[in-house]
Amino acid sequence: MIRHDNDRIDAKRKNTISHKKKQFAEATYKQQEYPHRLNLYQVPPIAEITLEEFEQWAIDRLRIIAELEACSFRNKPPPETLTHMTPLLQKYLPLDSNTSSSTGSRDERLKKERQKDHYSHFILRLAFSSTEDLRRRFIRIETTLFRLRFQECDTRERQAFVESLEFDWEAVLEDEKQELTPQLLSATHGLSRREIDEGGWFKVDWDTVPELVETRRVFVKKGKAYVPVREQMSMVLAEFGARLEKGLELTARALPRLDEDDRLTPILNHLSKNFATPDSTLSDADSAIPGAPINANSIDRLSQHFPLCMRNLHMTLRKNSHLKHYGRLQYTLFLKGIGLTMDDCLIFWRQGFRNITDDTFKKEYHYNIRHSYGDVGGDSNRRGRGYSPFSCQTILTQHLPGSGDSHGCPYHHFSVDNLTTLLQATGVNDRDVLRGVKEDVEKKRYHIACNRVFEHAHKGEIKKVKDDGSWGMAELDTILHPNTYFKRSYLLKNGAEPNGGKGDVEMIT
Repeated sequence: MIRHDNDRIDAKRKNTISHKKKQFAEATYKQQEYPHRLNLYQVPPIAEITLEEFEQWAIDRLRIIAELEACSFRNKPPPETLTHMTPLLQKYLPLDSNTSSSTGSRDERLKKERQKDHYSHFILRLAFSSTEDLRRRFIRIETTLFRLRFQECDTRERQAFVESLEFDWEAVLEDEKQELTPQLLSATHGLSRREIDEGGWFKVDWDTVPELVETRRVFVKKGKAYVPVREQMSMVLAEFGARLEKGLELTARALPRLDEDDRLTPILNHLSKNFATPDSTLSDADSAIPGAPINANSIDRLSQHFPLCMRNLHMTLRKNSHLKHYGRLQYTLFLKGIGLTMDDCLIFWRQGFRNITDDTFKKEYHYNIRHSYGDVGGDSNRRGRGYSPFSCQTILTQHLPGSGDSHGCPYHHFSVDNLTTLLQATGVNDRDVLRGVKEDVEKKRYHIACNRVFEHAHKGEIKKVKDDGSWGMAELDTILHPNTYFKRSYLLKNGAEPNGGKGDVEMIT
């Protein structure tokens, strides 16, 4: 008689644990510690955060990496990029060093900052690992961000971080170093014989430090690059990029498991779409210009401050005395955002539609304008005071224009020839600017093209506020909303400070 062990699992059966046991099992993780300011993001976060934190932390990081990419597209040198990014990093993604607190890494503020940095990185990994192009861009910008932070660290904290990584770097022995001293001396410009003798050296595969090989700052022999300690940053950056690439590939394989999660999938899809042009929300405080004479009769004069999308709508309205539905909606919400009251907006549109009777206007258009302002409609529409002005991202991706439509983004929806004609009609005739806009459009960098035109139109004013220090870099970051374009243009042309430092602003006609 054969004795059966009832506790033994049949080899032909799958060894599974009841989903109920999994669901109600106690969590075995412990809160992660962040002893260093920098992070190679090797260990995924495992603690719980709210859905609101999930989305907001990702949006804040997206703002930073989008601005870094914009600096790269504009060919800003590293010192200028650092100056530009410092206030934005402090605002959206602060990450202070251990020396900033008397308790070091145990400080709760530092823990919160590092937790947000850690989690936001992995959230964006989920959003940007789906395609090869997104992964490549994400690696490039995250490496740039890591470089900025690595350079800002003091020597002691930087060295402690590098030592904690336990990289597989082979140290060059003293005998080998003495044997190769002539070659090391000739291959590493700027190093003296004494520095070579006294300094440490590492031996790594040459393809892990392509930047050093390209600029001929290392000696290469038998596939190994001999790297001095002073070039440590290039080695760390290469390791960071290689590990991130592997991590993104693993994330891409795991993405199908998230398809059934109807909480996270919409957020991740929204984030990946916003990598081209990050979304931007606009509050009343952001768009308000105290004392500005904004009424139905001043819109023609104010249109010189409009971005190209709104200026095209204004010019089309004046030419044809009509705009189709989505053109009216896009333009109405923009005018609402710059401070035009509902009564003045009704007057403006009635004057613009001069070829129809009062009865026709009241019957076909009056209600929609009031609905946009939240004056009519359901309770939620009235409580929310109507719709918000469209951001650049909304204009680029929603309500795409068809034949005969005038709404949308000219940089995206116009042909190059029609775009050039429109820019010249608005006073942009500089060949270098037009060439740069064409290159931006061909590479689908529409918001960069718009910012290029803005900087050309306001180059004198931007130089002045930079020189006198009245505007900081945070007030001159990349424009991602038509109403931000208008407000910044208006304030620059009228010599006002960004935060209303001069009180009410009078319009210069």
